[in-house]
Amino acid sequence: MKQRTSKIVLVGFMGTGKSTVSRLLAEQLGWSRYDSDEVIVEREGTISSLFETLGEAGFRDIESKVLASLLEAEESSVIATGGGCVLMEQNREAMLKHGFVVALTANAEHIIDRVKSDTSRPLLQGDIAANVHRIMEQRKNAYDFAHLRLDTTSLTPHEAAEAILKALREK
Repeated sequence: MKQRTSKIVLVGFMGTGKSTVSRLLAEQLGWSRYDSDEVIVEREGTISSLFETLGEAGFRDIESKVLASLLEAEESSVIATGGGCVLMEQNREAMLKHGFVVALTANAEHIIDRVKSDTSRPLLQGDIAANVHRIMEQRKNAYDFAHLRLDTTSLTPHEAAEAILKALREK
């Protein structure tokens, strides 16, 4: 690989494949893998309880601190971020400064199908389909800053990982 990137940062709406694709990339590159939501749960407790006690703003503060610590670590790593991690300008700037940012996208029906049985997502409580459509509309341009956009709707996780590795090689 020509580039000197030591971080690949996956951003995107929930259910686009960030966690799964990050595992495959880390395996193929021999790098560490971190999922910012998993790190938050290890350090602070469940995301649902954090939303309940701190509200979304309090959760976003914790999310930003965790992201900064992952980005500033010396090791080469693949980082899967929470879907809302891109909402804060400081997070977008840090991701661009420290890594190759890939936005995974998918159509609403695909996302709804993937997240409909996941009860651990506080932003989806109630009418899941309506909430997915509403949040997707709110965030429709939130991922535009990424170096690469990749629609995973019709890709397997392996195909998505390969497309990212190909883009990195060509970078």
